Amino acid sequence: MQPLIDNARTFGQRPEEFAKLAEGQSPQVLFITCSDSRVVPALITGARPGELFELRTAGNIVPPHSSQHPTSEAATIEYAVEVLGVRDIVVCGHSHCGAVGALVRGDDLTAVPAVRDWLAHAAPRPAGAPEDPEVAEGVQCHALTQVLRLRSYPCVERGLAQGTLALHAWYYEVHTGAVRTHRPDTDTFEAL
Repeated sequence: MQPLIDNARTFGQRPEEFAKLAEGQSPQVLFITCSDSRVVPALITGARPGELFELRTAGNIVPPHSSQHPTSEAATIEYAVEVLGVRDIVVCGHSHCGAVGALVRGDDLTAVPAVRDWLAHAAPRPAGAPEDPEVAEGVQCHALTQVLRLRSYPCVERGLAQGTLALHAWYYEVHTGAVRTHRPDTDTFEAL
């Protein structure tokens, strides 16, 4: 914890670098990814403060849209699209994902009921080899499922229909730093 505190103390000693941020934000991308500490969107993309709007959830899950029971995830997506006017949404899964790995393997999650119930939103169960520690196939399948789920959000559906919004599925390898993107024409994940 101490290195984090030390950095936080010096971070605010450069007010000239941050003054413009008080004027507002205009990110062009909503970046949806896992809460995993090894996945750092600004590090992966090189984004500076104000350039990415982030939504981090366990397993980068986009829950089903519901007007009856709104979620913080739905509110974040709606705000990004309707208020901030993002032009792109990236769903970024990652290798060695504990959440997707648990789903692929069918792990017993009774000891962590909140995790179990949250992961139920990931349905259908991602394909993949249970013995693969990277869970690459499962994560890629899961990211595509979340992109498809985004299409059910009214604001996303409108943006896609109007041509003002694009959706992307990425796969990040934590052990190499490589990023792959889904190519719909070949239905494969290829290097960016």
